Amino acid sequence: MQPFVSLTGVVAALDRANVDTDQIIPKQFLKRIERTGFGQYLFCDWRFRPDGSLDPAFELNRPEQAGASILLTRRNFGCGSSREHAPWALADYGFRVVIAPTFADIFFSNCFQNGMLPIRLDEPVVADLFSRAAAAAAAGRPYRLSIDLAKQTVTDDTGFLATFEIDPFRKTCLLEGLDNIALSLKHVDAITAWEQAHGLPAPTG
Repeated sequence: MQPFVSLTGVVAALDRANVDTDQIIPKQFLKRIERTGFGQYLFCDWRFRPDGSLDPAFELNRPEQAGASILLTRRNFGCGSSREHAPWALADYGFRVVIAPTFADIFFSNCFQNGMLPIRLDEPVVADLFSRAAAAAAAGRPYRLSIDLAKQTVTDDTGFLATFEIDPFRKTCLLEGLDNIALSLKHVDAITAWEQAHGLPAPTG
């Protein structure tokens, strides 16, 4: 898993609450067994018209949000089914950070397992960010934020500053790029010793 230390990137402002996982990645695209390739289907029902062309009215299709790596959205993001394909699709599209007032619990946990940083900020703070993003869009320019995981800060170049909370263990895992498998491998000697002590056969192959 790619470590996350800091990021400065373009913000995609998705001004919608209660975005569920079926809207993030519709169920008809869940047949792939790899973690890659889902980004092309992200928000498919919103991004594309019935004829397959991009809908210019959808937020992520606007020119100033091209190449965005930070998703700004409203409360209860990632609700609905627990599909891990949702963070897979977001990450494959290019997002490393999602900022919202609240997240669905399982989606929130899945983000960390896929090298993404979900940041919870109070609703008035998120509303301020939406206003700043809208002002930048009105001026025809992208809105950028800088995320510093070590300092737990979100800043822009016009004086915005917010701090966020994160579980220390999850913070360490992101900084070091550790998912559950990598964490287990760090303790392989202890695991092997425990297995031997309990008479378990050594793995083969």
